[in-house]
Amino acid sequence: MIIESPAFKNGERIPSKYTCDGDDISPEIKWKDAPKNTKSFTLISDDPDAPVGVYTHWVIFNMPPSQNGLKEGIETKPTLQDGSIQGKTDFGRIGYGGPCPPSGTHRYRFHLYALDTTLGLLPGSTKQQVLRAIQGHILAEAEIIGLYSRR
Repeated sequence: MIIESPAFKNGERIPSKYTCDGDDISPEIKWKDAPKNTKSFTLISDDPDAPVGVYTHWVIFNMPPSQNGLKEGIETKPTLQDGSIQGKTDFGRIGYGGPCPPSGTHRYRFHLYALDTTLGLLPGSTKQQVLRAIQGHILAEAEIIGLYSRR
């Protein structure tokens, strides 16, 4: 499975539009080559370089198996029109929260999971709850990393 973004290439800088210094909207994310028996997708975005430990920026799960990406600017609603569910970030809210590092250059991981099930979790579930729920159900994984530092 392959994940990519038209907004930035793997290992390159995330445009400020997608950060707290810009519009703070989610970047477009695309994927392909998921296993045929995929029942749902989960995407978790986090910052492993945060001074407080890994900081969660986005949790979205139960994305339909027919889906091959997320458009730019996903609404910060608990449940989306297609049935996708968003979890709570370390900002304490539901939906995408863009990069906002206090200092230095941080890595932002967008990690996609193809699952053999849908998750019986509620909107606002945490990254830890989602990661526990997907154990034993991961068919494939893919990751893209963007970089960001405040100028």
